[in-house]
Amino acid sequence: MEVVALVSGGKDSCFAMMRCLDYGHKVVALANLIPLDDAVDELDSYMYQTVGHQIVVSYAKCMGLPLFRRRIRGSTRDQGLKYNVTAGDEVEDMFALLSEVKRQIPSISAVSSGAIASDYQRLRVESVCSRLGLVSLAYLWKQDQTLLLEEMMRRGIVAITVKVAAMGLKPSSHLGKELAELKCHLLQMNESYGINVCGEGGEYETLTLDCPLFRNARIILDDSEVILHSADSIASVGILHPLAFHLEHKPDSSDRIRVSADSQESSSLLYEVDEGIAHTDVEEKQTLSPAPTVDAYTNIDLCISKTGKNLLSIGCWIQDPSNASEGLKEDLVAVLSRIDNQLKEEGLGWVNVLYVHLYISSMKEFGLANEVYVSFITEKKCYLGVPSRSTIELPLVQAGLGKAYVEVLVSNELVKRVLHVQSISCWAPSCIGPYSQATLYGEILYMAGQLGLDPPTMKLCPGGPMAELELALQNSEAVASAFSCSIYYSAIHFLVYCSSHLTSDEREEVEQTLQSSYITRLDCSKTGSYPTVLYVFAPDLPKGALVEIKPILYVPTNNDEVATREMESGVPQPALSKAWSDWGAQYSDLHDSCCQIHIIGGRICSAVVSITSEIASKICSTAKQLDYSEEHLKVLARFCVFQLAKILVDNKFSWDSIKMLRFYYSVEHSVAADVMSHAFSVAFTVLAENNSSLQIDGVPPYNIVPVSGSGRSACMNDILTFELLASIV
Repeated sequence: MEVVALVSGGKDSCFAMMRCLDYGHKVVALANLIPLDDAVDELDSYMYQTVGHQIVVSYAKCMGLPLFRRRIRGSTRDQGLKYNVTAGDEVEDMFALLSEVKRQIPSISAVSSGAIASDYQRLRVESVCSRLGLVSLAYLWKQDQTLLLEEMMRRGIVAITVKVAAMGLKPSSHLGKELAELKCHLLQMNESYGINVCGEGGEYETLTLDCPLFRNARIILDDSEVILHSADSIASVGILHPLAFHLEHKPDSSDRIRVSADSQESSSLLYEVDEGIAHTDVEEKQTLSPAPTVDAYTNIDLCISKTGKNLLSIGCWIQDPSNASEGLKEDLVAVLSRIDNQLKEEGLGWVNVLYVHLYISSMKEFGLANEVYVSFITEKKCYLGVPSRSTIELPLVQAGLGKAYVEVLVSNELVKRVLHVQSISCWAPSCIGPYSQATLYGEILYMAGQLGLDPPTMKLCPGGPMAELELALQNSEAVASAFSCSIYYSAIHFLVYCSSHLTSDEREEVEQTLQSSYITRLDCSKTGSYPTVLYVFAPDLPKGALVEIKPILYVPTNNDEVATREMESGVPQPALSKAWSDWGAQYSDLHDSCCQIHIIGGRICSAVVSITSEIASKICSTAKQLDYSEEHLKVLARFCVFQLAKILVDNKFSWDSIKMLRFYYSVEHSVAADVMSHAFSVAFTVLAENNSSLQIDGVPPYNIVPVSGSGRSACMNDILTFELLASIV
């Protein structure tokens, strides 16, 4: 990609440009914002008075690139972490600056910035990039600052301190020093006082005098003065005010050029951006593109499911046994419109949605599906943060379910923490668009599906399914660490999507890799048991991946101990009638062999129940051969529902505590989804007749999901598998 780099004169923005080159991008322009002369923060504007701004302009000469510059007219009006477009805010000056760069250089498609740890800075750059249709590149984001500083020096960044404002840093001793000289002192101050060694907390600021990008010349500072702003005995504050400098041309260049404080700067590479702020075509398209309506698709037979109460799962699919679908777009519009209406009926909106499972009939139409998706789910509607998402291809048409199926996890409360990093970085794969890496609600972290993507290039890693799984685990851990948890000691449930094209040997290797790289490293000292693991096989995954993982993690509020619950008063607990207990007793020896259960503090329950052909044959033992007739399916469904009720009863969870309940079935046996759904409907209806705490009300409390295969092992292919998440949170 061709890149415009935001530069401030400091080390971070320069090194970020070097990282862009490392990953195959081409920096073609520089952009710089100048504080007002009467800026509130005198120190931040001092560098731009007299000589300071000329040094930044000289970067254009040193690199042989155009520099676009704009003086900030706005102020910090929107002080929230997440930026909302606000007239008169200084972010709008960045928007105007980059708009002009894009107008003059239309081939530019990305913006580089030196953000390391500041969400405030990153989110504002991402906001502007989103409005302009540009990609944000933040290759220093979340990098270890000690290693980052060492790499900057090793690769030839020569920068001096021009501001110090931290305990252990003295203007008289440390201003004007090269970072190489200060490295040991900065590391010591980090150990003693916890300062950020890269100055991310404002401890110090730098001015880059030379780096490998300066192919034409380096900057030589001839004269300067120290301005003491605060003589505090603990943490004095001061700046280095440049008075004169010159450019020393490198060996292949002409004689050096001398520039003093009163000389005229060259304007051949400098573009002043003074125009007002105007909306762009991209921004207007985003603003004026309303969600389609379902009015044109009233002939589509839509089905809805609903699980849970305060935190509920809503699913919507198309009952289409005759395969009369008009196409993916029409089906997805109809499904999302139906969910939109259901949310409104509940007094909710898309802002309440925590997670979206998007199932489509063909990954080849992912782009089309995404266009429809973003017309319904926008950042404006989801002002607390866009939901996390997982998208896979499923054999929907084969099961008679049209071409689109959506399940959303919804909260009645507007309380959630969303991690949405749109910048491409070395940290974890970016989420460019209205879907986030992870969403925390209560004590449960719902993570988007993670592929084996190399974060800085966003390409699938080579090496096959095992290599993809290893990298997907690393990416998941990076996301988990942002919430101060880990996939190795916080996991509740681990869903592994695999391509159905994997050979039997590859399936076995995937399971062995998960065992060696993940299961054996688990620390269950806090939770007491291993997380549940489920493998689901799909015809295709995003980007042609062979493996995708979707962890659900436990994030205790006190960060130390697993909280235990007291029994809720007045909440009806599930119970099994004598008739159901007697019926289930004949299969008591199958419970342990088919159930995986993980309980955390009596508050969270995850379970996977696996019905293999062998177990199914035992359940339907009266038949000579399992033939998947309606009669057999009803018996299997009743067995699954019995196991569900038993898990809830044994662990004292109510029906309302169910947050997610899916029944996966293999289409290998040529059973239509409506037939399978009817079998479960009968089983739940019979159970409800004997259990007053279970309310069906004509809406199924589960989702039926057709797959190419599923099981607790990658080598298994269950007839039925159910996945449960219940929580008293």
